[in-house]
Amino acid sequence: LGIDLLTGIDLSSLCCIKANNVIEKSTFLLSSCSASHVVVSLVKNYPNYLIINLDKLDYCASLKNLETVSEKENYKFIQGDICDPHFIKQLFETEKIDIVLHFAAQTHVDLSFWHALEFTYVNVYGTNVLVAAAHEANVEKFVYVSTDEVYGGSTDQEFDESSPKRPTNPYASSKAAAECFVQSYWERYQFPVVITRSSNVYGPHQYPEKVIPKFISLLQQNRKCCIHGSGLQRRNFLYATDVVEAFLTVLKEGKPGEIYNIGTNFEMSIAQLAKELIHLIKKTSSESEMEHWMDYVKDSNNDSASFRYHSFSGVIRNHISADSS
Repeated sequence: LGIDLLTGIDLSSLCCIKANNVIEKSTFLLSSCSASHVVVSLVKNYPNYLIINLDKLDYCASLKNLETVSEKENYKFIQGDICDPHFIKQLFETEKIDIVLHFAAQTHVDLSFWHALEFTYVNVYGTNVLVAAAHEANVEKFVYVSTDEVYGGSTDQEFDESSPKRPTNPYASSKAAAECFVQSYWERYQFPVVITRSSNVYGPHQYPEKVIPKFISLLQQNRKCCIHGSGLQRRNFLYATDVVEAFLTVLKEGKPGEIYNIGTNFEMSIAQLAKELIHLIKKTSSESEMEHWMDYVKDSNNDSASFRYHSFSGVIRNHISADSS
């Protein structure tokens, strides 16, 4: 999704402001890789909204990413764990939260093979704790941020929102299971949940365990890009600010019970991605020189057998097109 498709968004329908500009409602955000960009966008563009940012401050999180808004009156940071039911219940009671954007998750695919139980605990149990508390508090909208990896991989298939879930790693399995918990609250209680499934996000402040900042960091240290398997695995990559615009659209226009893919028609193999970064950083177009900076290693997790994660963002694109016509 390009920003040109998502301009002019008005979030006034999500919040009621008193005549004297006292904040009456609050938006509750859970930080992860791209969430800091969402937080900053909301805080800066909607000063009459109280933006509450909850984060456990795990190894990959940093408050430095939010320094530009940390002193704003409509921003509040709370350190806490979504897996603590008492804490979460008390938080909803004291803060009177109206809207939830649930980003919090363990997301590193490779680590998920070694720490599957931890991923299940945080991503599945933590989500269950959060959605249960949100339901009890009667929040107006609960947006669960999932991943296109729940579809599994394919050599030629393009996935849409109705495609079956066939996760191929513990991380994707935990996100798929959490989706089921969230969806069950819509099916049983008509609790207004919305699910997004986005492609790989990249941009400033991203922790260097993800492929783009990882390759950049390695090359800057004069080290080779480590490529698992053949490098032919193809992925979609979305810039963080584009994803922010998509989330703002879902916040305003997302329909309860719906699932929205957030992606792009452009995809690239991991090997080609490495070459593009080598070209930019090492200033070379020589194929042999670029190959010199690429180190192919055996994929012990066999994830490269799933060559492609490509989701079609039909529902959200059609929604935007219909509303813009």
